[in-house]
Amino acid sequence: METEKGIEPISRKERNLNGMDFFLLWSGAAVSLAEIWAGGLLVPLGFLSGFVVIILGHLIGNTPLALGGIIGSRTGIPTMVAVRPSFGVRGSYFPTILNLVQLIGWTGVMLWIGGQAAQAVWPFPGLGFRGWVLVAGMATTLWALVGHRYWKWLHRVAVTALLALCCVMTYAVLHSYGVGRLLTLSSDGSMPFMLGLDLVIAMPISWLPLVCDYSRYGKGTGSAFWGTWAGYFVVSSWMYLIGLGAALATRSATPDSMVLQLMVDLGLVLPAIIIVLFSTFTTTFLDIYSTAVSALNIWPHIGERRGSLACGVLGTVLALLFPATAYEGFLLLVGSVFCPLFGVVLADYFVLRKQRYFESGPPSPDAYWYLKGFNPWAFVAWAAGFGLYHLLQKHSTWGSSIPSLITAALIYLALMSLFVRSSWFKDNGKGEKA
Repeated sequence: METEKGIEPISRKERNLNGMDFFLLWSGAAVSLAEIWAGGLLVPLGFLSGFVVIILGHLIGNTPLALGGIIGSRTGIPTMVAVRPSFGVRGSYFPTILNLVQLIGWTGVMLWIGGQAAQAVWPFPGLGFRGWVLVAGMATTLWALVGHRYWKWLHRVAVTALLALCCVMTYAVLHSYGVGRLLTLSSDGSMPFMLGLDLVIAMPISWLPLVCDYSRYGKGTGSAFWGTWAGYFVVSSWMYLIGLGAALATRSATPDSMVLQLMVDLGLVLPAIIIVLFSTFTTTFLDIYSTAVSALNIWPHIGERRGSLACGVLGTVLALLFPATAYEGFLLLVGSVFCPLFGVVLADYFVLRKQRYFESGPPSPDAYWYLKGFNPWAFVAWAAGFGLYHLLQKHSTWGSSIPSLITAALIYLALMSLFVRSSWFKDNGKGEKA
């Protein structure tokens, strides 16, 4: 088996991010036109029910996200390597491929949204929105390439400025539409409460395949957990509410564009274009960098820089060719894949192995080999959770995200207890070939 170079645990001396750094990192991820757009999907719920769904959905969805980050902060390993103990070395390749597809897709979607929004605010001479896509694609790729030692400083400046400008954006929405008017806009009954909840939960869950890629640089587990949880909860909820309010007031399918147009009408063109560009940078660089890190789980010799560059190019090309018109379906598909998958991973780490991964150092080539590199019981549990997610989507109004995550976790624990030899879990989970 080839060397594991490139995915070995991050040493303690290389870990330089504290709680505030994680707060700003995940705040930057949440300051996104896509989150404003997603908030607009909740229009059928009305403002008050939509508000409850947004807060409750983020309370639920943020918890698995931050718990997943604990694995990275304690072990120093990226997320797709953290899948190996439950799915097997080769078994982790399948989730990795899906994650690569997701991340390149997200990169394209985010650059497309950013390009369209920037063009509406400040038309690009000659090239139109594609000119802005190229600018955003190059800048975001460079952001990913500079490395973790510089992210903290980039985020301290960029995200602090973004949050200040978001206060201006919030003022523009409330000034134009009024809180009283928004409170009177009620549900039309066309969207079940639990479907709305799924649409919110899917957003933080979509970051689960990335979270360890960044939490592994944390100085402490507690600061990584709470910085991640609070940063994403506060700012993502905020963006959803802005999108919901703007969409309710205007009945627009593109509340992100409406909010930016409000700022332009108030003479705030420069703040509007800064929000568009920097929110694209602070969100999309996470997708680009994590594509590279995820790829190392299968192709360790590719290197982070070459992987980041490849993702940046592919995502930019995708944004130039692909109109992001199926956003709601994309969010639900992400939830259906990764909710049950991380039900298995979290159950394996926190319950089965009692938070002990790789305590003796980097994983050896023989670790987590199971049956020719695959743990079939993890795939059975994952498939059951995936099937349940879609079954509930079609035949129930009780939601799918959390039931599929919990069901996959319970099935995995039951199968492992019944059919797997206890010797596979001795020696801090190193396992043996079977």
